[in-house]
Amino acid sequence: MAPRNESRDTNALSTKPTDVPAQPTAAEAALLAQLRAGDPSAFRTIVEKWSPSMLHVARGFVRTQASAEEVVQETWLAVIRGLDGFQGRSSLRTWTFQILINLARKRGVQDSRYVPWSRDGDELGPTVDPARFRGPDDQWAGGFRAESVPQSWGPEARVLTGEIRQMLLAALEQLPPRQRVVVALRDVDGLSSDEVCEALNLSPANQRVLLHRARAKLRELLENYHRGELNEVSG
Repeated sequence: MAPRNESRDTNALSTKPTDVPAQPTAAEAALLAQLRAGDPSAFRTIVEKWSPSMLHVARGFVRTQASAEEVVQETWLAVIRGLDGFQGRSSLRTWTFQILINLARKRGVQDSRYVPWSRDGDELGPTVDPARFRGPDDQWAGGFRAESVPQSWGPEARVLTGEIRQMLLAALEQLPPRQRVVVALRDVDGLSSDEVCEALNLSPANQRVLLHRARAKLRELLENYHRGELNEVSG
């Protein structure tokens, strides 16, 4: 995907020249002040809170877990070096993820692992398997087949939370790269749609399509699981 017009916020990060610095929340302003003052407790807090998410995103761009860990470490070093130049055109977390993704892409090229961040078929084809719908000769053509109706899960599913989470994390690795990163940032890491669009340089429409397709695939996996048709994600 061609990048938008950009200028530099720091040496590690590009942002649009037309961006106007957003007004930070009181909590973020306080955090930024603590970080710029070299408060080790504040830095440790965000490292512990954000690093697991950063590691998961980096892993989508590089060949090995060790490379992903190195990218995360490099990102934190870049954050420390760039704090004084951070101009608040995005939230501190979005800025950090932008640095991470830039570094992960570069490392992925070195590892011969990087998949170009472009439309790779992840927005093409049906979102839901056509086999789940009734055929044109059916009385209810186009509706879900009886065995394929979306499932409603009751409270008993909560006891499987740990197992389901592991299954979904494994399934994430099988999604196309853009779908994987978008759904991980939104549903695993809790970033807003605006933060994801800014971090990944996506339009809101692209982000919605990618998120919808990724969620549909993961939902189908869950439905199969609760029907007893799937016990593990195939490798």
